[in-house]
Parts: sequence; structure tokens; C-alpha cells
Amino acid sequence: MSRLQLALNVKDIDAAVTFYSTLFDTEPAKRRPGYANFAVDNPPLKLVLFENPEATGTLNHLGVERESMEEVEEQANRLEAAGLRLDTEGDVVCCYARQDKHWVTGPDGQRWENYVVLADAGAELEGRTTADLAVEPVAPTGGCCAS
Repeated sequence: MSRLQLALNVKDIDAAVTFYSTLFDTEPAKRRPGYANFAVDNPPLKLVLFENPEATGTLNHLGVERESMEEVEEQANRLEAAGLRLDTEGDVVCCYARQDKHWVTGPDGQRWENYVVLADAGAELEGRTTADLAVEPVAPTGGCCAS
């Protein structure tokens, strides 16, 4: 099932996880330091939380989690045919998962991503692509979605 993604900046990740676990009656699908995500069934939602005290209460980014790479490609083709410019990221580690995705920017500057999760990934790979790893050994980076 495809689901809408909402990524929020929060002041205290533990307090936010407690609140959203109660609100959506579900536990996080993934927890890392300063990060949590929920795969909510009802309503179909991917809720992503970034601990970012300087930007508390603001939107980090929006997206749609797709079930397959074919769905991501279909959306990319549709958006490009409509004249929108895409920023494509292939096989990148973001939000502690290997993903293929593209980004498009709305008229008011909001960033939207269409993505598919290919595999789970550890913190040491965050923000890296397969090409990066071929050139340089694994070392932690600043991340990808922490805008």
C-alpha cells in the first residue's frame, strides 16, 4: 500500500514518540538516536520524526512511500511529462534505509519525495550512495532528510 509521508521536526524525540504512539495506537517501526518513524495503518501514513529543537513544530518534508520502484518510476514519468523538474536520488541511504527516490518542489518551496525502501541500513551509511561507498570507506555523514 502506498501511504502519505509526513516528516516533522520535534523538540524531544522521546516525548514525541510517546504522543504519536498514543495518537495512532501504534509503536514506531524504526527508532534511532534523534529519529523515529511510524508505519500507521489507519489512516495510511508514514510519520517520520526528526529531533531538531531549533525547528520544533515545523514541517521537515512531505512524501509518498511507494510499494515498488515501478510506482516511483511511473510517478517520475508523470511529473516530468507535466513539466516539473525532479531531483533524482538512486540507491541512497536516507532515514536509515536504502532508497530510490525523486524530489519535486512545490510552488511555495515545500519539498515532496516519492520513494521506495529497498532495505534497512545502519547509521554509518546515512546520506551515502553506493557510488560514494565505492570511492570512500564508510564514515558517518550529516544525513539526508534533516533539512
